[in-house]
Amino acid sequence: MTARVALLSCDDSPVLSKRARRGVGLVLALLLACAALACSSPPTCPPNKLTEAEAELGWQLLFDGETLAGWELFGKPGQHTGWQVVDGTLARTGSGGDLITDRAFADFELQLEWRISEGGNSGIFYRVATDTDAVWRTGPEMQVLDNTQHPDGRSPYTSAGANYALYAPLRDATRPVGEWNRVHIVVKGNHVEHWLNGERQCEYEIGSEEWEQRVASSKFASMPRYGREPKGHIALQDHGDLVWYRGIKVRALN
Repeated sequence: MTARVALLSCDDSPVLSKRARRGVGLVLALLLACAALACSSPPTCPPNKLTEAEAELGWQLLFDGETLAGWELFGKPGQHTGWQVVDGTLARTGSGGDLITDRAFADFELQLEWRISEGGNSGIFYRVATDTDAVWRTGPEMQVLDNTQHPDGRSPYTSAGANYALYAPLRDATRPVGEWNRVHIVVKGNHVEHWLNGERQCEYEIGSEEWEQRVASSKFASMPRYGREPKGHIALQDHGDLVWYRGIKVRALN
C-alpha cells in the first residue's frame, strides 16, 4: 500500500497565522504517522486473489479457493481423493496421495501459505515428472513441518524450509502450529531459493560440485533423474497428516 500526502510548506503560505501554521504542521505529522502505520500493516487482499500489481507482473493463481480445478493426484489424472476445499484452503483431509498441478513449469516463482497440524509433515515439490512412481524421485522438496513435535525437526536438514535432506535452513523461521507460514520459492535455470516468512532459508545450484556431492551422499544417489528435470509439475505432499494451503500463485520467469 502506498500512501501519498501532498505537503504544503508553511513558509509559502503568508495567509496563515503562526498558530495556524503550527496546527497544519501537527495535522501533517499525524497524517504521515498514519501513512507509515498503513504501509507496515499486513496486506488486506484475500489470500486466493491477485492484486492488480501481481496481475500486471504476470502472477497467476493455482488455487481459486473454491474448487480443485488445475490439480489432480499424482499418477491418478482427474482424481482428488484425500484433498478438499475447506474454508478457502486446499486441505489434505484423508488418504489419497500427493496432489500435483495439471500444468508443468520450467523457470518460475511460487508463493503460497501453509498451516500444519500438530506433529504434522508435508512438502512442496517442483519440476516433478509424472512417469515415475513417486514425486520425490525427480522433484526437489521444500519441507513443510511442525518442527517442535515431528521427529524430522530434530535435524536442520529435514526441518521446515530445508531442501529436504540436502540443504538446511539458515534458522528456524516457522510460526507456531495453527498460524500461517508464507513461502516463496524461486526456480530459475539451475538456481533455487527457498524463502519462509520473509527469510531466505537456503539456496543452491543444481548440478554444481557441492550439490552433486550432497546428492551422492544422500538417499537420492540412486535416483539419476532427481533434480535434473528442466520442467515439471508442482506437488503438495500427502504425508498422512492434516495440512492446509492457500494463496497459491505462480509467475513464469521466462
